[in-house]
Amino acid sequence: MRILVTGATGFFGSHIAEQLAREGHTMRVLVRRTSDRSFLRGLECEEALGDVTQPETLSAAIEGVEAVVHAAGLVKARSAQEFQAVNAQGTANLLSALDSISQLRRFVYISSLAAHGPSEDGRPRPLDAPPNPVTAYGRSKLRAEELVRSWAGDGRSAAIIRPPVIYGPRDRELLPFFRLTRRRLAPLLGDGTNAISLVYVEDAARAVAQAAAAADEAPSATYTIDDGAVYTWRDLLGAVEQALGTKALRLNSPVWAFTAAAFVSETYGRLRGKAVTFTRDKVREMRQRYWVCSHEEISRDLGWKPQVGLSEGAALTAAWYRQHGWL
Repeated sequence: MRILVTGATGFFGSHIAEQLAREGHTMRVLVRRTSDRSFLRGLECEEALGDVTQPETLSAAIEGVEAVVHAAGLVKARSAQEFQAVNAQGTANLLSALDSISQLRRFVYISSLAAHGPSEDGRPRPLDAPPNPVTAYGRSKLRAEELVRSWAGDGRSAAIIRPPVIYGPRDRELLPFFRLTRRRLAPLLGDGTNAISLVYVEDAARAVAQAAAAADEAPSATYTIDDGAVYTWRDLLGAVEQALGTKALRLNSPVWAFTAAAFVSETYGRLRGKAVTFTRDKVREMRQRYWVCSHEEISRDLGWKPQVGLSEGAALTAAWYRQHGWL
């Protein structure tokens, strides 16, 4: 199949593009002139210049494609409006452009567990439970999901995938956690026992590839993915310590301390005119007791199962960080 991947220059998108190429698909990637292509080095693919926020640039990118994986989006932004402009309106622009592509067989949208919201009782929320996003990011991803479902309601085939925390080589979001652990410091929100689901990036990329190449009779559906276990932040720290061969001092910090640090981070970003990851919205997300999910539905429908657990995944991630000078 000829498959277009948006967001292919990013952490998760680059792994998706690699997995699709490994499976023999013809790859086309949507890139901006200013995009850093280093994660695509050595990957055989067609490049199409464009931006999902500029609908006039999309016609050449979508010509002749049989499937689209839409992984482009913001995970940090300067405002809620910026999240909506890229994550929601950008998705709307792409879907509108695809209305003219008659041979399109499958559309896969990379959403987030943040769109669905945290669990109230520690069990994975049913996928059809009312969404309850707690951040501006989650609300923007939910709006994009709604657009995809409406578009697919006209007889088109679409899958929405909601990953939890994705980690692995090239990930910059958990990199500070690895760096602090190497310095033998581990600030934890509260006592570090909030529960989370995780998935190793190559496993997540396989799930997306299977959804994109699914048979014509595959259902339009929403899926969550995970590695089959539930962890706490202390569990994650223990795996990182093992991978780095070190032991970190656990600094149990109250919510107010994290919130104050996030305010300082936001102020720095505002003064510099840049988006930052660590915000009060992010703390609101982190303080939720349970961010857990299941891969039951995607395993049933598409046969996907995770292969890499946390200990192995943390070791692979740390090795890549070291090899590339990130640690």
